[in-house]
Amino acid sequence: MPRPAVPSRRADILAAARDQFNARGFAGTRMEDIAQALGLSKAALYLQFRSKEALFEEMVSELIETMLPQAAPADFGDIPAPDILRGFITFMAARLTEPGMAFVPRVIIGEGAMFPDLARFYHEQVISKGLGLVERIIRHGIERGEFVCADITQACHSVVGGVLMAAIWKNTFEPIGAEPIEPAQMAQAHADTILNGLLVRKDRA
Repeated sequence: MPRPAVPSRRADILAAARDQFNARGFAGTRMEDIAQALGLSKAALYLQFRSKEALFEEMVSELIETMLPQAAPADFGDIPAPDILRGFITFMAARLTEPGMAFVPRVIIGEGAMFPDLARFYHEQVISKGLGLVERIIRHGIERGEFVCADITQACHSVVGGVLMAAIWKNTFEPIGAEPIEPAQMAQAHADTILNGLLVRKDRA
């Protein structure tokens, strides 16, 4: 009978790390906890990742690299910008409120002051990429004559901010008794509000 595979693959480690960071936060998670969950020695884990910070960053990078390509098509082509933007908001609100992803902004917001390098990494690798994608969508809409926008930077922050609020509310405020939200409904309301401000209308001419 073949021996059971030792969970040393990076994908297994990242999955175990995600579970530990979700349950304990960044400060509360030790490399020993992740190694124990995998049945590995701490030394074996350090052969794969030099530090807890490096492990957290790679875990987040993998999540984002998987998620963002699903949030909007790579080539917008002739797709109407309102459809792309609504799809982005709907998809991101759903993903960021899932337990396997929602803990990331919670950790960054809650512990970023103690770990500024992590906050900086999250801003550069997650927030900035999300803002860049939204900017592409808005510019696509302007080029097609569908959107008008006096301040694209602030519009992008508004789009991303509303999506992050859904994640924060669902996973920080609801557990302490705040009124529950339905992410899909919140996403549609958010998209309606944003599009109401961006869409070109005859009465604006």
